[in-house]
Amino acid sequence: MSIEVMSPRPADVSPRYDRWTICLHWLSALLVIALFASAYVWDDLPRGTPLRKTLQSVHISMGILFSVVFVVRIFWRSTGGRKLAALETGLQRILSKSLHHLLYLLLAAQVVLGYIFRWTQGEPFMFFGLFSIPNPLETNKDLSHWFGWLHNYAGWTIIILAFGHAVAALGHHYWLRDGVLRRMLPAGR
Repeated sequence: MSIEVMSPRPADVSPRYDRWTICLHWLSALLVIALFASAYVWDDLPRGTPLRKTLQSVHISMGILFSVVFVVRIFWRSTGGRKLAALETGLQRILSKSLHHLLYLLLAAQVVLGYIFRWTQGEPFMFFGLFSIPNPLETNKDLSHWFGWLHNYAGWTIIILAFGHAVAALGHHYWLRDGVLRRMLPAGR
C-alpha cells in the first residue's frame, strides 16, 4: 500500500507574506549565514594575520547591520507585517511557533552578547570604517572571554535551529506540498 501526498489545490495555497516581511526574512538569513561563516573561517586563521583582522572587521560591521535589520524586522512584525493564518495544526503548530520564538530570542541575545563582547574587549567597534560605536563599558578581559564563549555557542545554536527551520520548510514544500515555503518566496517563484 502506498501513500501519495497530493499537491494542494490553488485555493488551498495560502497567500504570500508582504514584500517587507520576505525581504527582512531573507536578509536576516543571509546575514546570519555570513556572520557565522566569517567567524568560522577566521577562527582557523593565525592570530594577527591581515585576513583574520579583515574578517573580524567585516563580521563586526555585518553584526551591526544585522542588529539594525533585526530591530526593523521586530518592529515590522509587531506593527505592519502581514499576519498569515497558520497552515499547521496541533503539535506541528506548537513546534513551529516554539522554534520561531526561540530563534527570535536567541537572535536578540546574540546581538546583545556581540555588543557586550566587543565592548568588554576594549577594541574599536567600527561599522565598515564609516563610524565607531562608543563603548559604555570598561575593558574586562575575564568578562570578555565569558561573553565571547556565550556569543560563540549562541551562534552555533542559532545555526542548528536555522538548519532545522530550513529542513522543515523544505519538508513542507516537497513532502507535505502545503505552500508554506512559497509564502516566504518572492513573487513569481
